[in-house]
Amino acid sequence: MPARHAATLPDGGAEDYDRLAPAVWNPVSNAVVAAADILVGERVLDLFAGTGTGTVPAAQLAGPDGHVDAVDRSAAMLELAAAKTGALHLGNVSFHATDPVSWTPDHAYDAIISCYGIVLLDEMDRSADRLLDLLRPGGRIALSSWDDGALEPFDDFLRSVLEDVAQGPDVPGTPVFAQNSARLASPEALHAWLVDRGLTDVSVERLRLTVPLEPDHAWSLALGSGYRGLLPDEPDALGRIRAAFLERVDRDLVLNADSLIAVGTSPSGGGPGAIR
Repeated sequence: MPARHAATLPDGGAEDYDRLAPAVWNPVSNAVVAAADILVGERVLDLFAGTGTGTVPAAQLAGPDGHVDAVDRSAAMLELAAAKTGALHLGNVSFHATDPVSWTPDHAYDAIISCYGIVLLDEMDRSADRLLDLLRPGGRIALSSWDDGALEPFDDFLRSVLEDVAQGPDVPGTPVFAQNSARLASPEALHAWLVDRGLTDVSVERLRLTVPLEPDHAWSLALGSGYRGLLPDEPDALGRIRAAFLERVDRDLVLNADSLIAVGTSPSGGGPGAIR
């Protein structure tokens, strides 16, 4: 069974993803947007925008003379993001349900933000290089990734349930996001990776975050994140895994959500087709 991401599914795991927004995605996204130092009137690209946890604060900072393009594979997630911007009367956001790697705007960006989005790229280095070409000279990218030890003990617990319930060859391998996260899982590794992308003025800071998870919220993390790629599509099989998960999960589970917040500046930017 190939590993996928929640955003490749029909509902995109949107409701489950958004259920964790107050505890996980919102504080990290706010830190990413702050690191991007978005100014009034700037153009911003939100890569893997999800349900708008970074889109909303970015649009507020850019103001009515600025603009945010929110790009994600999941139309369902973007629908929730659009509902949030609509409720806040933010008219400076466009939503694009497409693979971010395929996104081709007719302008360059002052800033790119990506809240755990970079690690979702199938060919992270090459795809990131292509996306960074969308920055204007002097444009910034700000992103978050997982620190070493993050997502435990949840990761080990979910895998143990899968091994017990979905035995043998039906257990998928490590999903792309986990492989990519492991490559970047220290300030030194993430800093070096960004420098290798040609960025300057690179800085990386740790954001310490622990999140108590009720059993239902722990299951939402499985369904609404990159871990969805480890789970089967077939309803009966998914139901068996859910039952075993909820039966065994620690009622006092605390998620290590330690993250890295990085920012870098493009010395050149502006790839083919970009308008400066």
